[in-house]
Amino acid sequence: MEALTEHTGRCLPLRRSDVDTDQIIPARHCRRLTKTGYADALFARWREDPGFVLNRPERHGASILLAGPHFGTGSSREHAVWALRDWGVRAVLAPSFGDIFQRNALRNGVLAVRLPDEVVGGFLDRADRDPSFTLTIDLGAREVRDGEDRRRFEVDARARWLLLNGLDDIEVTLRAEDAIARHEQARPAWMPQPSAAVARAAVRD
Repeated sequence: MEALTEHTGRCLPLRRSDVDTDQIIPARHCRRLTKTGYADALFARWREDPGFVLNRPERHGASILLAGPHFGTGSSREHAVWALRDWGVRAVLAPSFGDIFQRNALRNGVLAVRLPDEVVGGFLDRADRDPSFTLTIDLGAREVRDGEDRRRFEVDARARWLLLNGLDDIEVTLRAEDAIARHEQARPAWMPQPSAAVARAAVRD
């Protein structure tokens, strides 16, 4: 997973609240067996409208999504995060998130940042007026910067460490592969003895 320490990007204003995961990616697009390739499905229903923000040429390449309260509520599908990530979104700023969506985002390389409603509203106003409006998100300092204006945010400590190091939970487990193998080899003979190859396959799956 690509590390995220500091990111500067143009903003994508989505002036909608209560955006649930079925709106982020409709269920019919969640039948694939991979974690990538979902950019075409992001906001698929809304993108049928030529005027939708993702369809506007001046918004192409924007990497910070600004949204209203309760973003990512609904089902627990990780596909919602995968679709955002595949489209190029590195961070979502909103006053509040669905809890499961926020955890899924942090585990999959997308930073979900809670900021006060009035702060996000101010960013939305500026992004609406100016497609070149950019923000800097500094995960190390835990702040969003707009020029000299700095806004602090909170983030789960483990999720922050994973993002700063470009790791997911599976990669962290694989770093202990030798210790896992030693543990398995030291198990008493009367207990089941999976082969090292089987243990490695189980970890990777």
